[in-house]
Amino acid sequence: MPRLTIYKDDYADSTAVSNRFIDEYMKDANDAQLKVYLYLVRMLNANLATSVSGIADKFNHTEKDVIRALKYWEKRQLLDLDYDEDRNLVGIHMRDLKNTPVSTPKDSSFSKSPVKSTEIASEKSRNPEASPKAETFVKPLYSADRLREFKNSEDTAQLLFIAESYIGRPLTPSEIRSILFFTDVLHFSDDLIDYLIQYCVDRGKKDFKYIEKVALNWAEEGISTPKQAQRLSSRYDKNVYAIMNELGKSGSPTTKEMEFITRWIKDYGFTPDIIFEACERTVLATDKHRFEYAEGILSSWKKANVRHKSDIGRIDEMFQKKKVSARPSSNKFNQFTQNNYDFDALEKEILSN
Repeated sequence: MPRLTIYKDDYADSTAVSNRFIDEYMKDANDAQLKVYLYLVRMLNANLATSVSGIADKFNHTEKDVIRALKYWEKRQLLDLDYDEDRNLVGIHMRDLKNTPVSTPKDSSFSKSPVKSTEIASEKSRNPEASPKAETFVKPLYSADRLREFKNSEDTAQLLFIAESYIGRPLTPSEIRSILFFTDVLHFSDDLIDYLIQYCVDRGKKDFKYIEKVALNWAEEGISTPKQAQRLSSRYDKNVYAIMNELGKSGSPTTKEMEFITRWIKDYGFTPDIIFEACERTVLATDKHRFEYAEGILSSWKKANVRHKSDIGRIDEMFQKKKVSARPSSNKFNQFTQNNYDFDALEKEILSN
């Protein structure tokens, strides 16, 4: 890959970021796109040369990530890419933001809904592992021409091949639209999409509706690299999903649900068999607010110093004894409400009348 010449219309002695860039462009860019643009500004102001491979090494991205970021900023009209006759990238023209018209990506595939997500407590369930402060990304209605253009792209061929290898069959048009969504709207790199599909398939999930839910969560969490996704997913081990299943829940836990599960495992120190017992009792008792109900059971067991499943029998026995002792006596004289009267006061009251 040749070294690139970065140039613009005028030069400054210091590295400065335009307020307009911060106000109008930062909010829509992902981590890789921001890093690439800011690095270009820094190198330009220092009058230093760089290359796609150099930028990729600098930020531990792939060269494809860098190229995708450059193309993104070209679509946003912040820079122009210069190619030689063989279509090799040889130069980058950084535009002056003062003279750049306000732009949003023309292609609908870059559109992002401004609608904010609701709070988790009101059921942030559209997705595995979501964040209360994230934006909601909307999947566009891609045209057949747009889908064909994406499918026939040279950069896309390898990505689709990898996806089909994981899924074990050719992708349907709907599934290809999902990958286009990951690419254009969520701005996922090829490496991250590769890891996303592998992550879901390893968990027995080949349904693209599920894969989209995970992708949305990652986008909302600001995930931009496989390493970040791995750190996020490491919170969810097999016990977590087993507990979810025991409570009749499918998919991954929400943040609030994960708080409950973490408390039961780490804070209370309960083994899975104890938690499963509480889950079983919860499912038999209620269809609603199951995590809260299970929390009530487990917190009471924690206070009762339950350490093994065998201890639960002891707790149940004590509860039954208390229940029996609280029953009213069958003695007929005890079937009426017993009152404690102040007879001296009563006598005074009677004499005064």
